[in-house]
Amino acid sequence: MTKIENKAQYDWAVNRVEELLPLVDDNTPKDDKNLIELELLSNLVADYSEEHFAVGTASLADVMKLRMYEMHLTQRSLAAMLGISPSRVSAIVSGKAEPTYKVAQEISRKLNIDAGIVLGVC
Repeated sequence: MTKIENKAQYDWAVNRVEELLPLVDDNTPKDDKNLIELELLSNLVADYSEEHFAVGTASLADVMKLRMYEMHLTQRSLAAMLGISPSRVSAIVSGKAEPTYKVAQEISRKLNIDAGIVLGVC
């Protein structure tokens, strides 16, 4: 098998990987048939997973919503923290508006969100 073509093959390969995992460890010789099969199937499973089950990149709005949840912040309390209006926070969190550079810096600092995400470069 050079590529997993469908979900049935994927499921079989995942099950086989699970069977092989207990049979190898860090001391298994590189020419062991179980290790070779495990490495090949693992790569095939990873390729199929990346192609069919990729999560994608989170938007700034998604990351902000998560961070607000983690920090127990409302839009009103976030607005106060950032020094902007609640309606501006609402527009940013809903993805309808982008933050200004100054607000982006504050979002990055105060919510501890990577600047690349805030600026849309990640």
